[in-house]
Amino acid sequence: MKRIDFEHGSIPSNILNAAMPMLVAQLLSLLYNVIDRIYIARIPDVGTTALGAVGLCFPIIVIITAFSNLFGSGGAPLFSISRGMNDSKKASEIMNTSYTMVCGSAIVLMGIGLCFTRPILHLFGASDAALGYACPYLMLYLIGTLPSMIATGMNSFINAQGYATIGMTSVAIGAVANCILDPIFIFVFHLGIRGAAIATVLSQTLSAVFVLYFLKKKSELKVRLLTKKELAVCGENAKNIVSLGTAGFIMQLTNSLVSICCNNVLSVTGGDIYISVMTIISSIRQLVEAPIYAMNEGSSPILSYNYGARRPKRIKQALLTMALMIFIYTAVMWSVIILAPHFLIKIFSSDSQLINNAVPALKLYFAAFIFMDLQYIGQTTFKSLNKKKQAIFFSLLRKVFIVVPLTYLLPYALHMGTRGVFMAEPVSNVIGGSLCFVTMLCTVIPELNRMGKSSKDN
Repeated sequence: MKRIDFEHGSIPSNILNAAMPMLVAQLLSLLYNVIDRIYIARIPDVGTTALGAVGLCFPIIVIITAFSNLFGSGGAPLFSISRGMNDSKKASEIMNTSYTMVCGSAIVLMGIGLCFTRPILHLFGASDAALGYACPYLMLYLIGTLPSMIATGMNSFINAQGYATIGMTSVAIGAVANCILDPIFIFVFHLGIRGAAIATVLSQTLSAVFVLYFLKKKSELKVRLLTKKELAVCGENAKNIVSLGTAGFIMQLTNSLVSICCNNVLSVTGGDIYISVMTIISSIRQLVEAPIYAMNEGSSPILSYNYGARRPKRIKQALLTMALMIFIYTAVMWSVIILAPHFLIKIFSSDSQLINNAVPALKLYFAAFIFMDLQYIGQTTFKSLNKKKQAIFFSLLRKVFIVVPLTYLLPYALHMGTRGVFMAEPVSNVIGGSLCFVTMLCTVIPELNRMGKSSKDN
C-alpha cells in the first residue's frame, strides 16, 4: 500500500498526494445526499415537495456529521502530532478514545432522533405537506447513524497515517453502492423517498465495514474500543479531543443552525418553494466546497506532523501551498457560478418556477465566496496546530454572531424579504473570513519564526 511520507517528501507533492484522493472521496461522499436529491426531485408529481422535505432533514444530518467529526477531526491532528513526536503509544490511545466516543455518541443520537422526529421537524419549519415526506425519510436515515458516524469519523485516522488512497476507497465503496441502490429502491421497488433513505443507510454500512476492517487488520496502528479500565483513565485524552474538535463541530453545528433559521424565515417570506431553493443552493455549495475541504484536510496531517516534529519551514511551505491551491480553485468555481447558474441548478431540478427563483438567489449567496477561503485557511491552521481557543472563536463568530442575526435582520428589519436571507452569507464571508485570516497571520507566523530560531540555537 502506498503511503505518504510526511517527514521527508516535498510539501507540494505531499499535499497533492493527500488532497487528490480526499478530493475524490469528498466528491463521492456528496453522492450520498446529492444523488438522493437528484432522484427525489424527479419523483413524479411530488418531486419538488419531496426535495424540500429532504432539505428540512439536512440540519439533522449535519448534526450527526458534526458529532462524528467532533471526535474524528478532533482526534486526528492530536494523533498526527503524537506520531510526529514518535510516540506511537499515545497516538493509539487517542485513536481508540475517539473510536469509543464515536460509537457511544452514535447510539445516543439515534435514540434521541427516533424518539423526537416529528417535534424536531416541526421546529425546523416543516409544513403538514412536507412532514409526510420528511418524517419517514429521517426515521430510516437515523437507523444508520452508527455506520454513518464510523465511516465519517474514523476515516480521518486512515488519512492521518498516510493512507489517503485507502481513505478514498472507503468513501467510494459507499458512494458507488448508493448510486446503484438509489434508483432501484426509489423507482423499481416504488418506495419513493423511503427508498432513498434505505439506499443511503445500506451504502454507509458498507463504508463503515471497510473502514473498520482496514483500521483493525491492515493499518500500522490498530483501532479498538477502550476497556473498562482504560475508560476510567481516558479523561485527559477525551478532553483534548473534544476541545480541539469543538471548532469543527461548532462550524458544522452552526451550519445546521443557519439552515434551521433560513428555512424558518424562508417559509414565512417565500413559502415552501424557497425552502427547495435553499436546498438546491446548499447542494451546490457542498459540491463547490468539496475540493476546498479536500485541500484543507490533505494539508492538515502534514501541518500537524511537522508541528509535532518542530519543522517550521515545512509548516510555512504547507500553508503557502494550501492557500495558493484553494484561491486558484475558488476563482475558477466562482466564475462558473456567476456565469452559468442555470447549468448548476438544472442538475437538481427542471421545474421552471424553481429555477427562476433559484438563479438570483444563487448569485447573491455566492457573491463574496472567495472570502470564505480566508476562513478555511485560518481554521485549518488553528485546528492542525492545536490552537483550540482561536479555532472555536472563529467558528462561532461567522455563523452565530454574524449570519444568524443577519438572517432575521435583513429580511424583517430592513424589509429585504427572501433576498435578505441569501445576502447574509456574503456579508459574513467578508467580515468573518478576513478577521480569521488576519488573526492567523498575526499569531501563527511569529510562533513559527520563534520555533525556527530556537531550532537553530539548539
